[in-house]
Amino acid sequence: MLAALWGGFLLCVATTAAPIAFAVLERAQAGKYVGGLFELDAQVSLAAGLLLVMMERRLQRDQGGQVMSVGLLLPLLALFCTAAGFYGVQPAMEAARVGQGSLSFGALHAISSGFFVIKLLAVLLLAWRAGGAPKA
Repeated sequence: MLAALWGGFLLCVATTAAPIAFAVLERAQAGKYVGGLFELDAQVSLAAGLLLVMMERRLQRDQGGQVMSVGLLLPLLALFCTAAGFYGVQPAMEAARVGQGSLSFGALHAISSGFFVIKLLAVLLLAWRAGGAPKA
């Protein structure tokens, strides 16, 4: 359920909240709003990702399964994308906005968007796998 809620949250951010902000607000205001939205996303992603990693580790330990599984790799990938995209690329985007750094704002935005898409796909795949076949 947590992976599905997380995936739904990410879809709402990507397909509704961010595009609508740029449609109705002045560009600078929309950028500030969306920046805050992605900060919230990073916090939610860290919390959900860590919880899912701990839950999967516990499940594997209780079932005597493998230490490394797809159920563990997917939230770890999402955590990596969150850290790299928001905490790594985002500060560089701010620097590029004022003309510092070797990459343009557009290039960094594309990299950040790529990390977000990979995270979204990992979380949706995790939710799909967790849904599985109905149990009788």
